[in-house]
Amino acid sequence: MSTITDEQRRELEQLANLPDSEIDTSEIPEVRDFTNAVRGRFYRPAEQSMTVRIDAEIVDWFAARGEAVQAHINDALREYVEHRLR
Repeated sequence: MSTITDEQRRELEQLANLPDSEIDTSEIPEVRDFTNAVRGRFYRPAEQSMTVRIDAEIVDWFAARGEAVQAHINDALREYVEHRLR
């Protein structure tokens, strides 16, 4: 385990208090292409296990789109909820 010195701690505090307008990002390229982005790579919402009865034809429809049936159903439910919240 590494420890930081008091000087390093002070420097980190100064950086944390620096307003965004004073941060020089001119050398950081702006990312505009997100085609290879991975959803949920750094954040995964908490999941809860439950039993749900779903019509067979609905399950078949999702199953025809790939192996991750539960993930596809969850994505569809999330999209529905986000749409309703707008």
